[in-house]
Amino acid sequence: GRKSMQDNTLTVSFRADPGPWDGWQKDWEIAAELVGRMTLEEKLSLVSSPMASMPDAPEEAIGSAGCTVGIEHLGIPTWDESDASLGVTNPNDVRHDDVTTAFPSTVALGATFSPELARLQGETVGAQSRAKGFTVQLAGGVNLVREPRGGRVFEYISEDVLLSGVVAGSAVAGIQSQGVASTLKHFALNPQETGRVMVSSDLSEKNLRESDLLAFQIALEHGQPRTIMPGYNMVNKKYASENAFLLSEVLKGDWEFKGFVMSDWGATHSTEHAAWAGLDRQSGRQLDTAHYFGEPLKEAVAAGRVSTARLDEMVTRILAVLSSVGGLDERRRPTSFPAEEHAEIAERIAEQSIVLLKNDGSALPITSATGRVVIVGGHADAGVLAGGGSTTVTPPGWVHDGGVAIAQLPLPRAYHPPAPLDEIRRRLPDSEVVFLDGEVTEVVGQIHADDHVVVFAENWATEGRDLPDLQLEGRQDDLISAVAGAAESTVVVLETSGPVLMPWIDEVDAILAAWYGGSGGGAAIAAVLSGAATPSGRLPLSFPRSEDQLPRVEMTDPGLTTSNPGEPRRGSYLSIDYDIEGADIGYRWFERQGEEALFPFGFGLSYTTFEYTDIVIATAGGGDPSVELTVTNRGDRQGIDTPQVYMAPPRVSDSSSTYRLAGWARVDLDPGESRRVRIRLDEMRICASFDPDDPGWTVHEGDYSIRLARNAADRPVLEQKVRLNGTRLRP
Repeated sequence: GRKSMQDNTLTVSFRADPGPWDGWQKDWEIAAELVGRMTLEEKLSLVSSPMASMPDAPEEAIGSAGCTVGIEHLGIPTWDESDASLGVTNPNDVRHDDVTTAFPSTVALGATFSPELARLQGETVGAQSRAKGFTVQLAGGVNLVREPRGGRVFEYISEDVLLSGVVAGSAVAGIQSQGVASTLKHFALNPQETGRVMVSSDLSEKNLRESDLLAFQIALEHGQPRTIMPGYNMVNKKYASENAFLLSEVLKGDWEFKGFVMSDWGATHSTEHAAWAGLDRQSGRQLDTAHYFGEPLKEAVAAGRVSTARLDEMVTRILAVLSSVGGLDERRRPTSFPAEEHAEIAERIAEQSIVLLKNDGSALPITSATGRVVIVGGHADAGVLAGGGSTTVTPPGWVHDGGVAIAQLPLPRAYHPPAPLDEIRRRLPDSEVVFLDGEVTEVVGQIHADDHVVVFAENWATEGRDLPDLQLEGRQDDLISAVAGAAESTVVVLETSGPVLMPWIDEVDAILAAWYGGSGGGAAIAAVLSGAATPSGRLPLSFPRSEDQLPRVEMTDPGLTTSNPGEPRRGSYLSIDYDIEGADIGYRWFERQGEEALFPFGFGLSYTTFEYTDIVIATAGGGDPSVELTVTNRGDRQGIDTPQVYMAPPRVSDSSSTYRLAGWARVDLDPGESRRVRIRLDEMRICASFDPDDPGWTVHEGDYSIRLARNAADRPVLEQKVRLNGTRLRP
């Protein structure tokens, strides 16, 4: 997603350089010198870390997800780690009077289709993390969304390999530009929460390499994350945190990763097996059944069952990461940060993430001339909904309404101020704006026939449990239908983790997907509703018409198994077959099955219109193709368009030939303005075949079909076959 300007042409490229971060050899030398001066006990003190929001946290901890006590005489300071991708969290209010910014959910960031905004969000989260005294941010969620009912869908970016990899990598690079190390997680194939500590995600190596692992690989190359966090789940019957194929063969072998691998909190299961498989640190050890990298590791090293060289490598990797972000300089302490500036950035990202799904009869935008505006439900008088779990940020003024608990840790159902109601009133000062909440009959009885109603609908998703289905909670579907039958016009604003079913879709006039918008969510929704901002988001996920269209129609009963660390195991281990769809996730599955989504991947409307002209599809001597076009804003207001290019490889045995996103551009245009755009399709692994028997990528010689379109299911603006030379790429 790197942009450049040549001859006033906006050129977008998607290839990044593989290999470790710049200067890693020097960081390793610094780390190795320190390790050479350490006792065995000192080495062991760095390869496990306690949770730092519990009563037994180290005294010097700032109060957060983790704290590792340094080694003073060697000049290694104590360092702290914070969750997560959406901002700096404050679990259990361990830091009283904490001021922080809640950023939009990661799937909302995916909906911007903007590596630049992802980088900006990362920079801002990193700056805030650094200002609060942290050295590591547990961010970088990049798992592909195979299960739209998954509890952590809001923490991931999309169902697409290229979009997920580029956006995640950009966010990670932004965090690390501020001198804070970032994780990339949850490595790998972690699509559901039900039974997550007992489930095996099963997928053939070829399909795994061509989907989830490729998203991680692209993110790794774009972001150079310093640490990798495996998930709680098993991958092909082996726990991710002690899976030698994932950690040693792929990550540290094929991809030459030089950072360290930390377990998720409570996801370490052994000593020798985990150490030899490639795990470098046990995290949140209070949640594990044993302090595996404590006394048991000491005994294993003494007996030669784990070599001193392997322990030294574990510690070297950790210290090299600290060196690379300035974490060996001094103990970090909290300082101030520009809270207002950060809040404005969060609002700008939220604004550009909102997707306009329907707008019949130009029901939107709402203006002061519209008449009485009625805001209904969805806690719109309090704030915007946030996803639950370790990523929940709690800025000043947040409110909560229920929630769940994991391993004695409460996970509140949080709402982020300001209230959308207040922001809508601010945007429409000359309109009567009223709020109604309650049962369907109560609400409908207060609506007039000439009212313009905005219904806020919400679905709360949280770490630790999946959604039972894609329906809106409670009687919200009934409420929307009843309101639509009573009012002049009805707009639905969806605050959800991802897709929902819409039995009322033909009854309402307009629909906005607003995701979980964070601290800027309320103001962003008001700006789009009032026309102060033109909606520019595009769907990073397909919205199905029914659950019958999904690869796995039925969800596993969560009562049959344990879903969280620190809880007694119940039931049997279970396996989920992801070879059903293989590498054809989301919109590629819909294409393969000949199914039509309710709203396809890449879909999004605007308040203005765009025209594509002078389209050229070219290749440089049989090499990487590119698409050039002129985009013109034909409407009367500023807007952002996202032309998308999809490519299908030639049919080859054992490989998918579905269309997949190969590139896109984001073009911001004033009314009447035109811009020449060049989209380079230079990340060819998305159309290549991976051969597990002779590891590497093959771009087959042959005819590749290229489509320029407005979304994954749209009738192409242009479709053309291009013949490409065959080539071989490293694994």
